[in-house]
Amino acid sequence: MRWTNSKEQTVYENPWFRVNLADVVLPDGRHLDHFLIRLRAVAAATVVNEANEVLLLWRHRFITDSWGWELAAGVVEDGEDIAAAAAREMEEETGWRPGELRPLMTVEPANGLVDARHHLFWCREATYTGPPADDFESSRREWVPLELVPDMVARGEVPAANMAAGLLMLHHMRVA
Repeated sequence: MRWTNSKEQTVYENPWFRVNLADVVLPDGRHLDHFLIRLRAVAAATVVNEANEVLLLWRHRFITDSWGWELAAGVVEDGEDIAAAAAREMEEETGWRPGELRPLMTVEPANGLVDARHHLFWCREATYTGPPADDFESSRREWVPLELVPDMVARGEVPAANMAAGLLMLHHMRVA
């Protein structure tokens, strides 16, 4: 049951994303128009300390008018290494420079409409470098016990699917 994208045209474009219209051929030969959004990759990172606490951001998302816990994250710039982007975003948004980043997972949060891949990383140690350069990204930054993550996700305190998946994976791994 494979759908085929026979051609695609850009309807709108800016430095952050493109909205395209695709002519999709269904397995039975019918055609349909399908809008899709092309985005740059996203890199996210966090650290789990010796007390088994994870560094998180508490932030508001105006689009959904919701508050929630997230990992530091942002777009991967053209030509930038994905892990380097995750490290840059973590330091800019938290004030903590990560040690050796380890891949946690890659997810496609809305693959029926958006092609973005979100690459999540974690590390075991980080160095505090001072207040975050991008302090407007969150209301606060906190060390949260990893054992609380499943209940936080269940209560809706981690509304972003990519962040919930990454935090649940970290919890599952029982990072020491």
